[in-house]
Amino acid sequence: MDTGQGPKRIQSVLFVCAMNSVRSPMAEAIARHYFGKTTYVQSAGVRKGEPDGFMVAVLDEIGIDLTKHKPRTLDELEEWEGLNFDLIISLAPQAHHAALELTRTIAADVEYWPTPDPTLVQGSREQRLDAYRDVRDGLIYRIRTRLKGASKAEGPDQGQGSEPGR
Repeated sequence: MDTGQGPKRIQSVLFVCAMNSVRSPMAEAIARHYFGKTTYVQSAGVRKGEPDGFMVAVLDEIGIDLTKHKPRTLDELEEWEGLNFDLIISLAPQAHHAALELTRTIAADVEYWPTPDPTLVQGSREQRLDAYRDVRDGLIYRIRTRLKGASKAEGPDQGQGSEPGR
């Protein structure tokens, strides 16, 4: 019996961005790191992109290995396993439109988290990495805040990479 108290249990989350090469795989990896035992997590892009070395580097800084990530599209994900998710989080405008379109055929909640595209930042290698770190740290905060109460994890995951190092 649902008493209406507390957040709805989220068992599966899909992160969507434009090309599944920076923002959505970063979000997927972070969510798996903190909530992978209690929540099924995937990511996809509207279009297919290329693997991004800066994204891999800034996740490696906090102990998350994404060297084997291969970008995939929503169509590929749907073909491989279907799109049965409780929550779809879009990270870019084009991805948000695609996520809303999916709700015509699947019953999922959709949230739009406008997230800057760090690939657009110009400058030195360190300036570009800082842009990726800012996206990473913002996603860590939002994911931990959004999924902590909704995943009913065994514990709050305190200590397991609770603060990203720089």
